Amino acid sequence: MAERLFLRLDEDPLHGPESSVPAGTLRAVPVGAALRAHVSHILLYRETIAEGHEVRERVLPDGAVRLVFNFGDAPSADEGEGHAAEAIGASIAPVVVRMRRRVEGLSVTLRPGAAAALLGMPAGEIGGSAVHLDALWRGEGAELLERMAEAPGDAARVALLHRALQHRLAAGDAMGQSVAMAMRAAQLITASGGRRPLREVAAAVGVGERRLQQLFHGHVGLSPRAWSRLARLHACLRTLRLQPSPAWADMAVDGGFYDQSHLVNEFRALCGVTPTEFMDQAISGSSKTAA
Repeated sequence: MAERLFLRLDEDPLHGPESSVPAGTLRAVPVGAALRAHVSHILLYRETIAEGHEVRERVLPDGAVRLVFNFGDAPSADEGEGHAAEAIGASIAPVVVRMRRRVEGLSVTLRPGAAAALLGMPAGEIGGSAVHLDALWRGEGAELLERMAEAPGDAARVALLHRALQHRLAAGDAMGQSVAMAMRAAQLITASGGRRPLREVAAAVGVGERRLQQLFHGHVGLSPRAWSRLARLHACLRTLRLQPSPAWADMAVDGGFYDQSHLVNEFRALCGVTPTEFMDQAISGSSKTAA
């Protein structure tokens, strides 16, 4: 069965030009000022799939933690079953999402370092997995989903979501010192394309490397090394947007990989395909939506 491709980098307003998602399936929603320090974007999605058919979509990792509310048939990831209301932990592995019948919902992407405040627990505790929100929010996840499902339209649903998330932030230490340090460390690694030594990152935020590990576990959901691997991959993907026929050996060295073999192995590990397979799929199935 053929797969669609989904990729979103930080600068993409909706999804990247490599993605083969049908036009009109996704819509970005403005994030309210009170949430912008913790939420990077909110997406509405709708798609109807013919009865008896299934759509598979390969989602390349961005390392983000997400809150997802499904009003239709919940998509499932890999071999697991989807939840109506779920928190999806940070991961550096690609996920194949399987969709059937009526797919409709809201997806909330949390900023790196800001996840614990909205999850109510360390982000690393759900790394690489999907957990029903009721397990984290003591039943409030299903209640919020029900109220949004009954709301008269998208605007009302989004307003309910904003109020619920603001309430959770107000109840906790939303922007404590550890959150600020985790966010700063993640930004430094991303800005360097994953090439900055972690000891330098730790020093820049005023902690030791062991404390840096703890900050990432609690607030990002990945280890600093995993975040660096993902940052190198994303820098490579950005380069491919500018140079669709690159000199792979030069790209590997410029991108902080040991050599071309290292680049290919990392690409396969983090995307599930080789760079050449990715380019073939992106070119053949791209929606060419502007990034």
